[in-house]
Amino acid sequence: MTTTIAEMIVTALADEGVTQVWGVVGDALNPITDAIRREPRIEWIGVRHEEVAAYAAAAQAQLTGRLGVCMGTVGPGSIHLLGGLYDASKSHAPVLALCGQVPTAELRSAYFQEVDNDTVFADVAEFTATVTTSAQLPRLLEQAVNAAVSRPGVAVLTLPGDVAGAKFEGESPRFVARSRTIVPGPQELAEAAALLDRAEKVTLLTGIGARGAREQVLRLAERLAAPMVLTLKAKEGLEQDNPYAVGQTGLIGNPAAHAALEDCDVLFMVGTDFPYSDWYPTGKTVIQLDARQEHIGRRTAVDLGLIGHCGPTLDALLPQLESTHSDKHLKAAQEAYQGWQHRQQRLADPGHDRKLLGRIRRRLDNPDELIRPEALATALDTHADDDAIFTTDTGMSTVWVARFVTMRGKRQLLGSFNFGSMANALPQALGAQSLDRRRQVIACCGDGGLMMLLGDLRTAVTYDLPVVAIVFDNGRLGMVKLEQEQGGLPEFGTVLDNPDLAAVAAAMGWESRRVTDPNDLDGAVAQALSRRRPVLLDVLTNPDEISLPPKPTVDQAWGFAIAKLKESVESRD
Repeated sequence: MTTTIAEMIVTALADEGVTQVWGVVGDALNPITDAIRREPRIEWIGVRHEEVAAYAAAAQAQLTGRLGVCMGTVGPGSIHLLGGLYDASKSHAPVLALCGQVPTAELRSAYFQEVDNDTVFADVAEFTATVTTSAQLPRLLEQAVNAAVSRPGVAVLTLPGDVAGAKFEGESPRFVARSRTIVPGPQELAEAAALLDRAEKVTLLTGIGARGAREQVLRLAERLAAPMVLTLKAKEGLEQDNPYAVGQTGLIGNPAAHAALEDCDVLFMVGTDFPYSDWYPTGKTVIQLDARQEHIGRRTAVDLGLIGHCGPTLDALLPQLESTHSDKHLKAAQEAYQGWQHRQQRLADPGHDRKLLGRIRRRLDNPDELIRPEALATALDTHADDDAIFTTDTGMSTVWVARFVTMRGKRQLLGSFNFGSMANALPQALGAQSLDRRRQVIACCGDGGLMMLLGDLRTAVTYDLPVVAIVFDNGRLGMVKLEQEQGGLPEFGTVLDNPDLAAVAAAMGWESRRVTDPNDLDGAVAQALSRRRPVLLDVLTNPDEISLPPKPTVDQAWGFAIAKLKESVESRD
């Protein structure tokens, strides 16, 4: 039986374990989508915007470690993939994007919708190529998949419609790229052990690279009596039952984590490329363990770089550690963290504003008695399943999830934590939910993020994806508002004239509810999470809730005061 190039590609992807392809159908990709229609091992999920397709495919890749696949047709359809593909690239998610192109005879003729995909995607992709003849296959497909899996990252393969539908008579592709285990050499391990043994106070900054090495990292913290500052990506797998964890650093962090970093004499970065250079301490001896050599030293000066995977590297390092460390540094960090958590939990009480201190604070920052986002995040933590998958939009919703939702049990967490894009929570939730329609998936959406890709609410209904969307609806671009005010600027351009999002969701086929009374919050969250169909909870939250950084500077405090003064003056004019 004659095989087309499109059929060869789709069959090869199915053989590789791809079970879903995300995208929008159209012209040049018609041979591919027709081949998917006839391939029972692959489900086609048609979205309303290609950016959603890329986010969903990348979410699946991050959750499973397997190749995710998305598609965009000629010109605008391919370009719409860019936002999600940049997020995949920065998250090191193996994603293959199949892109359409004008007929080969029209290439470089300024034809209708023609875009040079190889140039457009050069910055985001580990590999790009345009197939112009069947003789280039399966080699280009092999290179694309191998690059995406081995790096890992994004590969873009562009197919003119006349090529995709052409006959293919070559051999089947052979995908050979697989990850390999890396361990530093004995000299580097001995040097690391000597530095750690001599240190009086060690702090671990632990990232996503250590998630698969939980046992080894905990043993390391115990041996060194070291507090463990977790990046947001490390919450999953390392937060639960971890007496050494003292939360996050950075803008979403807490004073205890900041102090643990500042007070140490040796900082050991374990599997992290934490990107915010301003939040690293200075004047410390720094050891960094990372499987990617290019990550070593690019955020802060490093005294010793260890190239290797965390689990096997720590297995080799732990037997070489000899000294017993005082637990004074650890206990100070633990006590500070527990005190901060206690203060935070007061704000999470739905009845907070009725108590004495709450009534005083309410007059200053919540005169309309809107729901505090801390209470919403705490209710989610209480009622969500122990194997729930959480996705969170960039902005204030990430702050509340980071501080109040714990990654206990087999919970997992996704967000645009490296790219920092808006509107990622819903698309990532769709991708996660389609992997297992029985598992609870919760999208923690900002109102700005949800409105940006609102059309794909319908995708959940079309494909029976029982996502629960929780909207932190503060009528603001909340993080931008906070940034403006900390810089001494009055709030401008951040107010969102939202519709009733629950009504919009109902019109899109979702079960929905709007929550405005703090007394209704707990029951509404519990009910939403008990359903097994698309449910949206539109929770009106306080837009003036302040999320202070771990150690506010004098300039930030003064800027905030000046901004508030300007806002009040302008409001009276």
